[in-house]
Amino acid sequence: MARRSDPAPSPAPAEGRRRGLFRRKPRTGPGRIAQMREVYKMTARVDPSVKWWMLGALLIPFAVFEVIGLITGHWIYFGIIGLLFSVLAALFVLARRAESAAYKSLEGQPGAAGAALRTLRRGWLVEEEPVAIDPRTRDVVFRVVGRPGVILVSDGPAPRVNRLLEDEKRRTARVLRDVPLHTIQCGRGEGQTPLPKLPKKVQRLERKLTKQEVAEVTKRLKALGGVRPPIPKGIDPFRARPDRRAVRGR
Repeated sequence: MARRSDPAPSPAPAEGRRRGLFRRKPRTGPGRIAQMREVYKMTARVDPSVKWWMLGALLIPFAVFEVIGLITGHWIYFGIIGLLFSVLAALFVLARRAESAAYKSLEGQPGAAGAALRTLRRGWLVEEEPVAIDPRTRDVVFRVVGRPGVILVSDGPAPRVNRLLEDEKRRTARVLRDVPLHTIQCGRGEGQTPLPKLPKKVQRLERKLTKQEVAEVTKRLKALGGVRPPIPKGIDPFRARPDRRAVRGR
């Protein structure tokens, strides 16, 4: 009677792990080069001169290093170094021009100050939604909490937004009497801070609170309730329309 052949042995677990170790993970998004290409396209739409700035950043460092290499007799060595510095300089120029282009495209739009404040690094608490809003004029006030205290930032023309900012300042001061309170008007008017300079101005404020005090202020603001505008979630206050039947008394 013929004996049934045994099944082939399965691969050892160690071998399977070794094979999986060198397996490539699928990409979940665009690569670095594709990202830089998109950044360049976005920047060029707002700032067409970015290509000339990047070309200058590429050529000038390379030319300087090549001249040094020709003088010293090591033009290949200095050429490689110059090429690396040229690429770094071009990427630096692209990053700075892209930041300026982003601010330029945001400037003048409702809520632009909030987008600029979200670029603040760790240590700052920026409210996602404005704490005060005027649906008719689209003027808003954002709140930031950090070691300098509580900072209220308005977004709108100076003569029109001043009352909204002062009302929010009085409302906050009634609750946080012992906390430093700052107000900043974002805009291009007299006495206002331009949008590109807003994050730096907030960061340069004098620090008067400790990290523990900042956490305590944050808890007190969260426990207050009603710090956000009385608008249900999912409704755009800039597109809200009154109920005509309710106005006519039906």
